[in-house]
Amino acid sequence: MSLTELLPLTDVTACCAPLTREAISAENAEKLAKTLKAIADPARLRLISMVAAHEDAEACVCDLTEPLGLGQPTVSHHLKILVDAGIFTRDKRGTWAYYRLVPGALDSVAQHLVTV
Repeated sequence: MSLTELLPLTDVTACCAPLTREAISAENAEKLAKTLKAIADPARLRLISMVAAHEDAEACVCDLTEPLGLGQPTVSHHLKILVDAGIFTRDKRGTWAYYRLVPGALDSVAQHLVTV
C-alpha cells in the first residue's frame, strides 16, 4: 500500500512542497516530526488503517484489540498517543471509547514526503 493510499488526500501539492524540492521551516519540521513520531510504530500504522477502513470510519477499542493481536491496555495506549498527536478524535460512549481519524490530520505528512 502506498503512502497516498494510506493517507486520505485530495491534492498532495496544495500546501507544502515535498522535502526534496525545498527546505522545510523549523516550525513545520517540529510539527512534522511530532506526527511522524506518533505514527512511527507498526501497531499505530495498522490502527490508522483499521479505523479509517472500519464502518463509518469509526471504531471502538473493543473492535481493534483482537484484529491487532494486542491486549486492550496496549491498544488503548497506542490510541492515546494518536489522539494526543491530533490524528484521532475520541468519543466516550458508556464504558467504551470510539475513535475516528481527524480529517486532514495526515495530509501534511504526505505533502512533505510525496514527490510529484
